[in-house]
Amino acid sequence: MSQDSCTFLQAGGGLGNKPSGHGHSHGGPGGHTHELMDGPGSFTHREALRTRDDWDQRAFTVGVGGPVGSGKTALMLALCRKLRDQHSVCAVTNDIFTKEDWEFLCRNEALPEERMRAIETGGCPHAAIREDYSANMDSVRELTRRFRPEIVLLESGGDNLAANFSRELADYIIYVIDVAGGDKIPRKGGPGITQSDLLVINKTDLSEAVGADLAVMERDAARMRQGGPTLFTQ
Repeated sequence: MSQDSCTFLQAGGGLGNKPSGHGHSHGGPGGHTHELMDGPGSFTHREALRTRDDWDQRAFTVGVGGPVGSGKTALMLALCRKLRDQHSVCAVTNDIFTKEDWEFLCRNEALPEERMRAIETGGCPHAAIREDYSANMDSVRELTRRFRPEIVLLESGGDNLAANFSRELADYIIYVIDVAGGDKIPRKGGPGITQSDLLVINKTDLSEAVGADLAVMERDAARMRQGGPTLFTQ
């Protein structure tokens, strides 16, 4: 196919219309509108941490997001093990139609089972952490009332690069990608990559096997995040 034969369209608009957010329903009253994005996002212009004094209603919440298989649940387990002896911690997981990640944390005794909650989001896990985060907020608040934790770790369901947490739900945002997706991922952008408080580039030990150049990923992450913190892990 020649370059001249390709036509590029911006998604989201109807015929002759400017792009706009779109809504859809999950077989009932669960429809929602997606936030319109006109660029990859900016670290320096990201939504600021909200000043609040209702910590007794919602504990400090750390959102852990990223694509499917990037290592979010493994990070949740590692954080629980690191923090639980010196801090009061609770956890919430999101899956589309199962409780798989919650069950993994339970099997590995990340925290006492009563300190963890599982949410089944349905087909749009990104909406459950941004456009309609009510189920997650309710779980975080319930855990806060019951256990008075210092920190609630909140794992999103695996989703695409356009997914990110609402600042009304997460006080600190960690976004996890991995090298198996290719060294192009950081420069693709998206709010998780550009606006998270910490970007984690995981599975660096696989870089040679998949032909990913870590130096390219480091360079592109620094450029896309305008110097915001990035951590390489395996």
